[in-house]
This record gives sequence, structure tokens and C-alpha cells, in this order.
Amino acid sequence: MSENEVIKGRLAGLRAAMKENGIDYYMMPTSDFHNSEYSADFFKVREYFCGFDGSNGTLVVSEDEAGLWTDGRYFIQAGNQLAGTGVELYKMGNPGVPTIEEYLAANMNAGEVLGFDGRVVSAAIGERLEKKLKDKKISLKIDKDLAEDVWTDRPALPCHDIYVLSDELCGKSFADKLADVRAKMKEYGAASHLLSKLDDIMWLTNLRGNDVECNPVALSYAYITGDMFALFVQPKEVTGEVKAYCDKVGIELKDYDEVMKYVSESSFDGDLLYDKRNTNYFTYKTLCEKAAAAKVSLINKKDPTELMKAVKNETELKNIREVYIKDSAKLTEFIYWVKKNVGKIPMTEYSAAMKLDSMRAEIPGFIELSFPTISAYNANAAMAHYDATEDNCAEVKPQGMLLVDSGGTYMGGTTDVTRTIVVGEISDEIKKHYTATVSGMLELANARFMDGCTGRNVDIYARRALWDIGIDYNHGTGHGIGYILNVHEGPQGIRWKYVEGASEALLKPGMIVSDEPGVYIEGSHGIRIENIVEVVSRLENEFGKFYGFEHLTYVPIDLEAIDTEFMKPEAKDLLNRYHAEVYKKIEPLIEDQDVKAWLKEATRAI
Repeated sequence: MSENEVIKGRLAGLRAAMKENGIDYYMMPTSDFHNSEYSADFFKVREYFCGFDGSNGTLVVSEDEAGLWTDGRYFIQAGNQLAGTGVELYKMGNPGVPTIEEYLAANMNAGEVLGFDGRVVSAAIGERLEKKLKDKKISLKIDKDLAEDVWTDRPALPCHDIYVLSDELCGKSFADKLADVRAKMKEYGAASHLLSKLDDIMWLTNLRGNDVECNPVALSYAYITGDMFALFVQPKEVTGEVKAYCDKVGIELKDYDEVMKYVSESSFDGDLLYDKRNTNYFTYKTLCEKAAAAKVSLINKKDPTELMKAVKNETELKNIREVYIKDSAKLTEFIYWVKKNVGKIPMTEYSAAMKLDSMRAEIPGFIELSFPTISAYNANAAMAHYDATEDNCAEVKPQGMLLVDSGGTYMGGTTDVTRTIVVGEISDEIKKHYTATVSGMLELANARFMDGCTGRNVDIYARRALWDIGIDYNHGTGHGIGYILNVHEGPQGIRWKYVEGASEALLKPGMIVSDEPGVYIEGSHGIRIENIVEVVSRLENEFGKFYGFEHLTYVPIDLEAIDTEFMKPEAKDLLNRYHAEVYKKIEPLIEDQDVKAWLKEATRAI
């Protein structure tokens, strides 16, 4: 049976289940129960029913039609994978293409039923659907995962051992963190708090897991009152060490599957705090029903743990700095390997990534990659999140450039770094773009700004050299990074564009954030230079508090791509000062004398 026939058979089975459950339209997004960045195989329902395996897409199925919505990164891929399946491609953002809400409002008849697993749909999306379909009296059935009835060989829910981080490694005990959270609950007037965000729960409890790819987290919920802390996890994930730790610190362990039942049956002594941004629609509706029955209010505020987690303590910062030096040294050795071997041994985007991954795994304390390594050669690098695979990758030849965006999670920190490496002859235009990108990265890292600034106030430093030559990049300049946690972390970020109602976080000492300007010229080349920087105090006087950044990343900038004609004197000075620090910090960690000699030349003053 062909793959297309397999998909058609699965859709027929889904439609039979829909009919049996009184569902007229069924929606399947790309998400897990906690809106994690990566979805495990168990959650790949959309892929199972249509064959499209990109990282973003939503499938909607009715008795007669099926449509997939995805973004511009995947138009070609989705078109190929959907061909012959009977699933129509809806190219999100293109003129004349309806949104999912608009499609449902136009096609569903009055009184029909829209079904979806409410655990994998955010509260915000659920509310939008509810509002859009209200006039047609369309009801939502959100308590049924129809894949359970059709997907007979479905992979199991991710289930891996949880492990404990010592208080010494974390710099603050669970008890002290919990006291801070309870103080915030009291400030908000909340008697209880439901926490759904996985990395917040892991940070608070000083536990880690392995249930989400590249994120050291366990599927979990936490329910907090003034005198009780309940942690909902899969019982099979609880080791003897974890059980002993939880007993010692007062964490009550409960079954992950029982969280909504527990909340529904709890006697609320007052209002409940939750964060709607991090709550799925099923949980949100359950909380609304419970609050109404108990005659209490729901307090929708940002999880107190978010900002606490973002501002690293001194122990976390000390460990992070050390980890970044080791990580930087290994990437430096990789750059040398690429330059030495390109054109001499078979090398592809994929094999280069595998080489770096294996080198990074040698670093003491390595846990896992912090995200799948992006390795993109020449024109492929113009796609900001290009994904090379073993079966679909370009050969790296001794001409042009190779962009590598990579990172790891270690016992002591999480890293993220991008370098664009010259592997052969490049044009003057590319040198101009590369030089402007480097200038922007260094100028942002050198910025001084006042207490009260957000990332939007400082973003211009990174873009100025590019804007001066009429170029921009279509992504943010920076994101926060977790401590032995997710590589993408809020609330801080760096981006320039004003968005009505968008939340912005103040930059505070102890935060770490990426600094990653770039240039992306379709069909030609892509450049990104990314360092991670720490927010530090610089000066305090009668005018207020002044902050700045300190580099955490120390990896050479490729001088072969620098054209000083396009570099202001102050940017040139910043590059020379940075390279002096790179050599000082990295050289002692490198044993190979050839690499040492190359590093000295690669960090020479210009």
C-alpha cells in the first residue's frame, strides 16, 4: 500500500471516530500538553493523519474535507508530502488564505461540534475559537483525543527518570525558592497556585527530566498552597533518589494523570493564581468551572517563577561562565577542524554537525544538545532555521561559508552560539554584510543603558551597522537562556518592533541573553554571529543605575570575512579587544599545538 493510501485509510478511521463521538470537525495542532518547543512522538497526531512532518502545522478534518495550515518555511515540503492524500494545503499569511478560525466560521453549520484535545491547544487559541464560533452556536468538545481510537501503534507518552540537582549546584534550595513564590502568592491575594510550565517547575523544585527533546524537563504540574506543595509526575519517573529528596523537602508526589481530578476535588480556601499564557485550554476551562463552583476568583498573572528563574543567582552565574569557556574552546577546535579539512575529506552540512555534536559530548558534565545543531552552507544559510538531514544536505566545498548554530546543556549551564565560517573565496558584498553583522553584535554587547530599559531600547545597537547599509533581519536579536534548562527562556528578549499589547521585560543584572544579528540573502548567503551576554551593573550615580553586558561566549570571529573599509574605528577596537580576551581565556584549554598556533593568528589585532 502506498503512503498516500495509508494516509487516506487513517483519515477514514478518524472520520469514523468523529461520527461515533458526534464531532463534525476535528482539529490537530503541533503541541504537547505544556506547549513545549519540541513535541515527542506521542504528540505527533497531525503528522500521523496527514504525513506532513514539519515542526509547525495544524490539521483540520471534516466529513468531506481536510486542510493543513503551515507557515512559509514549509510550503514546498508540505506540498510534496500532502500530494495525493486528499489534504489541501493552506499557506498561512498568503493573500486570500483564511485563518483556521475564519475557515471554521465560514464552513461549519449552525449547531455543529468542533472537537480537539483541549490539552494540546492553548487557552488563548481556545478562547479565540470559542468567540469566533459563538454566533453559530457551535459547541466545542475538548475532552477527547480521537487518536486514541485510531492510532493503534501509537508511541508511549515520554517517560524517563527524573534526577535531582544539589542545592550547591543550584545556588538556592527548593525551600527558599518556594518561600519566594508563596510571598508573591500572598502579594496577589492567592490562596493556591497551579503551575503548568515545565521549565518553571523544574527550576523551582531543583529537579530535571528528559521528556522533551533538548529540554531537561519532566512532564509535570505543581499545585501550591500556603502549607502544601504537590508535584504531579508519572510514577515510573520517580527514582529512589527522587522519592527520598521529595520526602525530605516536603514535596508530595502525585500521579501526572490525576492533576485535573485533584484540582476539581480540592477545597479552595481562596482565589487561585495561574498564568493563562502557559495553560492549555482544557486546564483553563476546568479551572473556570471549579472557581465558579467554589465561588472564588482566578488570578491571571505571570508565573512568579518566570522572573525569579531569569535573574540568575551568583552560583548559577559562576557555573554558567565556566561552562561557556569550555563550550567556546570546543567550538574553536571545531572551526579549526572545518578550515583544515574542507575540500580534503568528504564533508556535508550533516556530517559537520555530527562532528561538532560528538566533540561537544566530550566536555565534562555534558547532558544533551540544547537544540538540534543548525549547519547551513552558502544559500541554505539564508533560511534562518534550516534543517539539514543525512538524506537531504549540501556538500561543504572550499568556497563560500558554513553557518553553524549550536549549543549544549551541561551540569552547570546551557549554551547557544552561532558562527559563520569562511571555507573558501567570498565576494566583497558578503564581506560587507559579514563586517556589519559583527559590528552590530559587538556594539550591542558594548552598550550601556539605564535601569528601566527593555530589550526594545537596546536592539538598535545590533541593527545600526546593518540599517546603515539598508539591510535588516527578520527575527529578534536576543532571547533569554535557562540554567541547565531550556535554551529559549523568558521574559527578557531583544527586538526592535513595537507590537500593541506585547509584554516587555526590564533587563536586570543576572539575566543572560543572546546577541545574534544576521544577514539573509535568499539564494545567495546567510550570516549570523551569536554571542551570549550577561547583564551587569556598570555605574550608579545621581542620574540612576547604568547597566551593560559582559560576553559569556569567547569564540573567534572569522577575520577572513572582515573588510575594515566597512568598519568604524570603534567597532574595529571592540573586535580587537574581544579577540584579545578570546585568546586569553581559550588558549589554556586547548592542547593541540597546531590549534593553538591557528588561534593566535585567528585572534590577531587588525
